[in-house]
Amino acid sequence: MHAKLADQPACRTLPTVTHAASSATAPAWLALAPTDADTFTCDWLFDQGSLTRRLTRLADGHFSVTPLLEHWQVLRDDECASLGLAPGSSGWVREVYLRGHGTPWVYARSVAGRQALEADGLALAALGSRSLGELLFTTPAFVRQPIEVGRYPDTWLPADQAHDGLWARRSRFDRGALRILVAEVFLPGLWPTAQLAAENP
Repeated sequence: MHAKLADQPACRTLPTVTHAASSATAPAWLALAPTDADTFTCDWLFDQGSLTRRLTRLADGHFSVTPLLEHWQVLRDDECASLGLAPGSSGWVREVYLRGHGTPWVYARSVAGRQALEADGLALAALGSRSLGELLFTTPAFVRQPIEVGRYPDTWLPADQAHDGLWARRSRFDRGALRILVAEVFLPGLWPTAQLAAENP
């Protein structure tokens, strides 16, 4: 049986990670390939498989997850809309770096509405350095909704990776009434290794 989130710590954060003010306009999330993205980028954006597994292969096993922030907070309006929640609803927020050889390759932000998450009992607060994506892909009950892509605001990124106009994608995973929205931002550190692997398969 899963532990209820009410039994988990109310907040888990790393104070060394800071974010800029989050007043940016939400990305125009698109379900189709954007015209300003090349084929190589779109291959990453619309890959239907597990990103964790793909990054693990690319890193030749030197893959790790670094939690940045985990706590209850008011969700962003675009997140509430995707989850079917009223604006201003609260939920569990988990932000991590997915690293290859110690370098941040992807920034991931996962959110879920509080009421549905507590009713389901999925213990997101207990994941630690384990990959949420891998959990979602290995739990058959979760159904993945279509991928949407867009340019992520730099003010929504940790300060040490606050680059403007980075490509991002998001998709929702549903299990009964529980909906988990996972956004993944592809960081500059990923592309040299990914390009080299593409050129030398």
